Amino acid sequence: GSPRMNFIEGEIARGAGADCIGIRPEHLALSTDSGLWSGTVTVSEHLGSDTFVYVQVDGIGTMLARAGGEFPVHHGDRVWLTPQTEKLHRFDDQGNALHSVAAGAKVA
Repeated sequence: GSPRMNFIEGEIARGAGADCIGIRPEHLALSTDSGLWSGTVTVSEHLGSDTFVYVQVDGIGTMLARAGGEFPVHHGDRVWLTPQTEKLHRFDDQGNALHSVAAGAKVA
């Protein structure tokens, strides 16, 4: 898809019972004051009805989030991302899709 899905490996993925998890930019809640993962805005693209925000997330790497309208952030701002757990995609070590995320899966 476009924009592409964000992929996360390591401890966060293992907490969701996978080798890798994927989350689409539109399934990440973006906040300027609280959330699950925090990071620094590297690029903010205001495109009318959407704002695409590239965030260097602590311990994860660069992630792309899509917010509505003129989301008020700029390069260098601190933001927080929270994934919609029910929208996570799980993959094994061969890249094969696994079943949906189990209730209570941990993504912190």
